[in-house]
Amino acid sequence: MPCEGCMERDNKSTDETMEFLLLGFSDLLCLRVLLFLVFFIVHLVTLTGNVMIFMAVVMESSRPPMLFFLCQLSVIELCYTLVIVPKALVSLIVVDGSTISFIGCAAQMHLFVSLGGAECFLLVAMSYDRYVAICQPLHYVAVMSERFCLRLVVACCLGGFAVGLGLTVAVFRLPFCQSHHINHFFCDVPAVLYLACTQSYSLELPLLAACVLILLLPFLLILTSYVCIAAALLHVTSFVGRGKAFFTCFSHLAITLLHYGCATFMYVRPKSNYSPARDKMVSLVYTNITPLLYPLIYSLRNKEIRGVLRKMLRRKKIAQLN
Repeated sequence: MPCEGCMERDNKSTDETMEFLLLGFSDLLCLRVLLFLVFFIVHLVTLTGNVMIFMAVVMESSRPPMLFFLCQLSVIELCYTLVIVPKALVSLIVVDGSTISFIGCAAQMHLFVSLGGAECFLLVAMSYDRYVAICQPLHYVAVMSERFCLRLVVACCLGGFAVGLGLTVAVFRLPFCQSHHINHFFCDVPAVLYLACTQSYSLELPLLAACVLILLLPFLLILTSYVCIAAALLHVTSFVGRGKAFFTCFSHLAITLLHYGCATFMYVRPKSNYSPARDKMVSLVYTNITPLLYPLIYSLRNKEIRGVLRKMLRRKKIAQLN
């Protein structure tokens, strides 16, 4: 049932004038400057790493499917960090928290969920690429054509957009109590749901449905791909061959476990287990550290990416000499 003091939103002007206060890190006054410097540097390094991968792949004339998917992953990570991190940095500067409009909060949540969902679907496409490369190597070029890869990427983006839109509309149709203080540094789904003036479990159904669509189903598809890959590798007698095949999958496996591990911890749980202080710290890692690790993992573990980056740096040196 709705709680006392719920805001009545009978007309459109109420939504336009309603504001939320993002409390951010108002409880960590002594660490505010240190956190700002750390995460500002991490943000710059993350942007630099993803931009380098994007530029290196774009400048490459021949792009295998894995490089094409890595380019899209870098674009998603760039947008992902730009949606969340600047507002988080502002919350570290402003003592009493920063305000965000109703529309701005809804837009931020929609972009955050859409980009996260697109990344989940893209990881499925990348696992399918590894499955075809290892289990059907003779048909790899025919199956993973440039047109098919482009369709997969478009489908991933549209799927993430649709899930993000549905979840955002469901969340912001709920009545909110008079206290519009969001104990977070961005409009995350659990933090906004916590303000809803209802104790019914039905408010958790949209989040549950979104988790099934962008977490459970993609993870099961990725797991199926790797089960097939493992079964195919059992028939490889050469130890070197097995090692080489596993090496090509290591980067994707590492990012998949990192992404789904953090996302599952954050969103697959009931509202009663919501802890603002814990969620903020986990979200800091989820929105700052993991996007930094992605380009590092791929640049260090992926031979194609290392080769492309070397070519880009070599071209830059030649251009400087000329």
